[in-house]
Amino acid sequence: MVTKQAAALGGDPYQADCPTRRILDRIGDRWTVLIVSILGDGDARFSELRRRIEGVSQKMLTQTLRGLERDGLVRRTVHPEVPVRVEYALTEAGRTLLGPLRALQQWSIDHLSDVSASQDAYDKRLAPRHHGT
Repeated sequence: MVTKQAAALGGDPYQADCPTRRILDRIGDRWTVLIVSILGDGDARFSELRRRIEGVSQKMLTQTLRGLERDGLVRRTVHPEVPVRVEYALTEAGRTLLGPLRALQQWSIDHLSDVSASQDAYDKRLAPRHHGT
């Protein structure tokens, strides 16, 4: 339920046209969760992020970092060296996400076996339906 205060500020994610939905899309994205968590440990270069986050494509990492920078959650710093060095860091706003996102990560680790067992049970219940019965 959205508080009266949130509604007064113009934020109601239950409304289709509310900008908070875009924010929720950004912070709920798996790549965002992983990037913010890594940057919570300190600044990182693009290549380090790509190496540490298995499965992320260069394109998705670039898009996610640009979105996080646009939203004011990540700062991109270009160091005028040869070769040029670019580092990413969390802004103060980005740091406020560390607790909630790490809590989600921990929840997924803590409940992995329960969720997997539920998925297996669900899939077994549905298996006969998928074979024409």
